[in-house]
Amino acid sequence: YETDYKPLFEFANSNKIPFIATNIPRRYASIVAKSGFDKLKDLSPDAKKYIAPLPINYDKNIDCYKDMMSMKNMPAHVTENLPKAQAIKDATMAYFILKNWQQGKLFLHYNGSYHSDRHQGIVWHLMVQNPKLKILTITTVSQKDISTISEETKELADFIVVVPEDMTTTY
Repeated sequence: YETDYKPLFEFANSNKIPFIATNIPRRYASIVAKSGFDKLKDLSPDAKKYIAPLPINYDKNIDCYKDMMSMKNMPAHVTENLPKAQAIKDATMAYFILKNWQQGKLFLHYNGSYHSDRHQGIVWHLMVQNPKLKILTITTVSQKDISTISEETKELADFIVVVPEDMTTTY
């Protein structure tokens, strides 16, 4: 928060720009990571206000989730539930984006690249709910040589910011 979102929040606040928090509380994503989606049914009605409506639309065959399932050296229950935890994060952010978006208005959303690279994650959830949305994504990649960009990298987003490998990161 301190290095990434606080400056954005302070800018929005000082300029009277609406600032919407779309993230799921970590404790609820953690429940999914440990036990899967079914445990979310046990949440109180008040707690469910902070997540996308159940049941969550989940497609384990989307590359961003499939890639997580193929991670090596992880116990089976972790491998199965980790992409589900990612999906509940993506679905919740998409839900709150759509809940706060006004037709004809720009909605600028800041998120980690894994949530939107290759137009997956949040973007997939948004498009399932509203296929007519116009969505552009921006991602950052770090490379030793910033003068060229690989074909694979070009597929990550609509706009790609290439930075030196030794640039300071905050994550």
